[in-house]
Amino acid sequence: MTQRILQPEGWPRPRGYANGISSPSGRTIVVAGQIGWDTEGRLMPGGLVPQARKALENIVAVLACDGARPEHIVRLTWYLTDIADYRASGLALGVAYRQVMGKHFPAMTAVAITALAEPGAVVEIEATAIVP
Repeated sequence: MTQRILQPEGWPRPRGYANGISSPSGRTIVVAGQIGWDTEGRLMPGGLVPQARKALENIVAVLACDGARPEHIVRLTWYLTDIADYRASGLALGVAYRQVMGKHFPAMTAVAITALAEPGAVVEIEATAIVP
């Protein structure tokens, strides 16, 4: 089986992982954990909500490399450094989520962790999509 690495145009090549991988069997797309940084590697200021929104936008950008859209996402896993902030930000997170993802709500898991690999990142989100 041949897989294709998904690398959005203009993004720096990651070290030690792929932004996404497409498998032609079943058109499953697995997106590596994305954080809330821009194409220059700068984290969004303002904490959880802006970083979560940008992480979701980055997921959508990776999916677009293979013709997929947010509605093809079947699973999201959120890794959060501050679960209390996540709980307190529910309404604002919901607004940011719908602005990027629309009213599509795949299976999701939220996990509290002590830290992320990138200093200053407060959320990382990974995704799985299946394209019909």
